[in-house]
Amino acid sequence: MAEDHLEQRAFADAIVERAAEQLRELLRRLVGEIDPLPPFPGSMFTYGIEVPPPAGSPLGCVIVGEDGELSELQLGLDDEAVASGGDAVAARIEHLEPLELTSAIYIAYAYEAAGAVITYLDTGELSGGATG
Repeated sequence: MAEDHLEQRAFADAIVERAAEQLRELLRRLVGEIDPLPPFPGSMFTYGIEVPPPAGSPLGCVIVGEDGELSELQLGLDDEAVASGGDAVAARIEHLEPLELTSAIYIAYAYEAAGAVITYLDTGELSGGATG
């Protein structure tokens, strides 16, 4: 009996892995239809579309980038440049941190990302709380 449950769990895991890979490929194809990808609202150097967070998301600002991958946008300042009298705008740091998500969590984000990209393709407007 327990062996059947292990087999069922392995089957469920395989379904989740397959769904995650299919969503990953869909995002690549959808993003490939956008040329150029829009600048992320409020950023200076980042291009991408914001992903509305799934319910209970602990992550910050997640975007789908030019490669169709999901990343967290991290903003900061080069403190040394600012301290030495440099321009705060020029000292701005925008970094995309690639997300390493389990397949089950990736599915939730990728589904939201696909919806945001499709909205952009259909309307030319950004969703996910961003305005463009």
